Amino acid sequence: MTLQQLKYIITVVECGTISQAANKLFISQPSLTNAIRDIEEEMQIAIFHRTNRGVVLTPEGEEFAGYARQVLEQAALLEEKYKGSDMTRELCISTQHYSFAVNAFVDVIKQYTADSYNFRLRETQTHEIIDDVAKLKSELGILYINDFNRAVIMKLLKERQLEFHELFTASPHVFISCRHPLAGKGIIELEDLEEYPYLSFEQGKYNSFYFSEEILSTVSHRKNIQVRDRATLFNCLIGLDGYTFSSGVIDEKLNGKDIISVPLKSDDQMHIGYIKHREVRLSYLGGIYINQLKKWI
Repeated sequence: MTLQQLKYIITVVECGTISQAANKLFISQPSLTNAIRDIEEEMQIAIFHRTNRGVVLTPEGEEFAGYARQVLEQAALLEEKYKGSDMTRELCISTQHYSFAVNAFVDVIKQYTADSYNFRLRETQTHEIIDDVAKLKSELGILYINDFNRAVIMKLLKERQLEFHELFTASPHVFISCRHPLAGKGIIELEDLEEYPYLSFEQGKYNSFYFSEEILSTVSHRKNIQVRDRATLFNCLIGLDGYTFSSGVIDEKLNGKDIISVPLKSDDQMHIGYIKHREVRLSYLGGIYINQLKKWI
């Protein structure tokens, strides 16, 4: 197995068809097909399913491609350090919807001075965050655990060979509009919120209490609205006098002055941290990202 073969695999994944990948790599389609077959035979796995529309990764292929990306990234680091190479560097982070995760990501990009890079930030569902890091699509994932979901989340992380590193502990807060009728209260109780719409991030087919991004997920609400992205949630908070539960960490520069954070009367705690694959060493950019997270926190 060579670095060139790994590059072939990743290029096919990115292009979706062998013919497009061959054109991008400036090699013939039969040569690329043979290279893929050779590495599948060497590894004794099927990396791709062939279809009429192109190729898709098998479950084993998804895992293999994740490791291949890591190997190519490490090779790029070596070339950059010892040969002065300007190869494109990559960093992918999957996260729940936290402003500090975005701020840290922006800081990494500001510090990175190379002419080319490929950075991705995915604000997504809890189970998908875990899946992304397990399959090495993302180097790091940002999420929280608490007494309620700890057993389920930690069991899943162990099964996927992932480890959780706590960054900080937060008491539950309520995010509301600065013009909300409860905006003047020093602390909000659950009973205060009964007449207002509750906003939460939907979790798709893993829409379980244990994967909820919001703490106190088993609390019943008369008015429920589920959304997919942070901008929609904030617009609903403002336009509908809605509310949601979060860590209390909010950035006025990023999210504007219209959303405020008010402490919620609760004994629960959010342990917010990052997950990584236990068998994959942290990359140079991944280390910078964690340092920036700690700075913002």
